[in-house]
Amino acid sequence: MTEKIARFFAEQTPSTPCLVVDLDVVADNYGKLATAMPDSRIFYAVKANPAPEILRLLVESGSCFDTASVPEIQYCLEAGATPDRISFGNTIKKAGDIRIAHELGIDLFAFDSIEELEKIAEHAPGSRVFCRILTSGEGADWPLSRKFGCEPEMARDLLIQAAGMNVRPYGVSFHVGSQQRDLKQWDIALATAGTIFRACEEQGVILSMVNMGGGFPTRYLKDVPTSQAYGEAINDSLRRHFGNRLPETIIEPGRGMVGNAGIIQSEVVLISRKSANDDKRWVYLDIGKFGGLAETMDEAIQYPIQTDRDGPAEAVILAGPTCDSADVLYEKAEYRLPTSLKIGDKVTIMATGAYTTTYSAVNFNGFSPLKAYYI
Repeated sequence: MTEKIARFFAEQTPSTPCLVVDLDVVADNYGKLATAMPDSRIFYAVKANPAPEILRLLVESGSCFDTASVPEIQYCLEAGATPDRISFGNTIKKAGDIRIAHELGIDLFAFDSIEELEKIAEHAPGSRVFCRILTSGEGADWPLSRKFGCEPEMARDLLIQAAGMNVRPYGVSFHVGSQQRDLKQWDIALATAGTIFRACEEQGVILSMVNMGGGFPTRYLKDVPTSQAYGEAINDSLRRHFGNRLPETIIEPGRGMVGNAGIIQSEVVLISRKSANDDKRWVYLDIGKFGGLAETMDEAIQYPIQTDRDGPAEAVILAGPTCDSADVLYEKAEYRLPTSLKIGDKVTIMATGAYTTTYSAVNFNGFSPLKAYYI
């Protein structure tokens, strides 16, 4: 926890649950990544946290933006980004939204099927398009499913076909999975991208850009490589697979940009056991899956959790406050909290700046969406 956030909690004593984000940490994250990968343009993944304060900071820092919807495009424009700094990176778009985005000046669109490509050609003529390919997601804490991307052979064929349509085949994109600590996964994906580039060139289609997606992690319970380590590994892979003809490159950090900048403060609502001889206490918080901690699904993202209590600790099961049996945060993972923990105590959930406010349900069970402060 930064001094700014600690001071805010001490002086403001906000109602819980709430998220507090230190914007200085976001600025530092951007600077480190820009330094580590100076030849790549940063397109912040707006879905991670679309707060106006974050978007304005990143606009001023020189960032570009990866958006998934027309409202996200509008958020970026309102924050001061120009259309040439925005991509429509969702591969699943309504025709009307493609048209609106094009009218707003967006000319960089993702696709992964002929049907999506045809929509873009019709409703955003002349735009640059890039095809997303499937990756395994191996090594990621939050792997991405087969919902996004197509097989490399199909991507090659689609990009060649795009050359005969009213769009400009611009490049290839991939995402190696969120919270990716295995640097080799970018090498595997870049090898595939290089093969597609050469296959397209043989057919007279010259591609210009590789969108290397996100996956840059935040530290939760395990250490993660530095931005510099990612930059060096990715640069080595680019030179290995593209030689001296390096493409334009894009990266789309989301979690790695804002995750460690945020802290959630929560309150213990109930501590109980399910039987007289139960060896684990259940600790119920005033925030759960539906209040912003959706990424605890399958216990994939394991947030560091702290309290002001000290002394001996015991294993606990952590759950949220809603009347939904799925609202259990951690039951299999080994979370230990002090035996002195009491109902009404505050609990600090670390590294929660990404994918919390945007996953927070609107009044499920009557609970208000997660309140957030940006300082």
